[in-house]
Amino acid sequence: MNENDWDVIVIGGGAAGLSAALMLGRARRRVLVLDAGSPRNRFASHMHGMLGNEGTPPLEFLARGRREVAAYGVEVREATVSTVADIPAGLIVTTADGETLTGRRLVVATGVTDELPAIPGLAERWGRDVLHCPYCHGWEVRDQRFAVIAATPHAVHQAQLVRQWSDRVTLFTRSLIDLDEESRRTFASRDVVVDDRVVTRVVVENDVLIGLEVEDGEVVSVDAIFTGGILNPHDDFLTQLELEREDSPFGSVIAVDPTGRTSNPRVWAVGNVTSPPATVPMVVAAGAMAGGAVNMDLVTEDFALAR
Repeated sequence: MNENDWDVIVIGGGAAGLSAALMLGRARRRVLVLDAGSPRNRFASHMHGMLGNEGTPPLEFLARGRREVAAYGVEVREATVSTVADIPAGLIVTTADGETLTGRRLVVATGVTDELPAIPGLAERWGRDVLHCPYCHGWEVRDQRFAVIAATPHAVHQAQLVRQWSDRVTLFTRSLIDLDEESRRTFASRDVVVDDRVVTRVVVENDVLIGLEVEDGEVVSVDAIFTGGILNPHDDFLTQLELEREDSPFGSVIAVDPTGRTSNPRVWAVGNVTSPPATVPMVVAAGAMAGGAVNMDLVTEDFALAR
């Protein structure tokens, strides 16, 4: 086996990818992780809901993970993958720098990009006081003044959900959601304010969120903003494999079985790339499941080849 031949190539060095790599490294597999260096939660100062790592900065968590996988011989390289193609013995992975690598199996853990509403000032506060997950950040902003900015119809669910963390919630529909009178009465029953005006910008003074300016010029005071952008999975580089896809509430994603295996028997996909709303502990578990499944698949092949 030459230096560019691997048992498993993991594309994506976030929580899911490193979790899969850890299982495979401990199984004495020759593993390469290719990471573009842009984890989804890099904008947040701390992550929450991760038992044993509560409040850990995301980049510190990943650095610790890299050290842990390295102890089992896993190699991590900074690289962006351009294409993946089938060959009789496995898969060929080509990077943006033109490097060609081969692997018997592939684990895809490349995540998603959050495409936020095009409101001036919103993206600049992402991960600070513009948030998407109350389980990840709700405790830290509990009892404050919340705004929920509609980007998709899921904003109705989001506004109901964040009411658990504060009784001062305003849903800005931006006229993207047509609420009937029954829905409005339901929100009013728990003191959620529905505002149909267009949000024109996020107002910040001295690096502190002040509020939202709406179309008539009023600034509505808020302390935290929840929104849910369009989630775009990073899977274009897999086009040549023609993997089966399925429609989810968050758009089209690669179809996988419970272990993360795709319609290509040599390819697994885990984490946000297949489950966009999954939190860190969820994708860690998915990565561990995939790592074990990939190793068992290789074990079976090793016995078959030895006959």
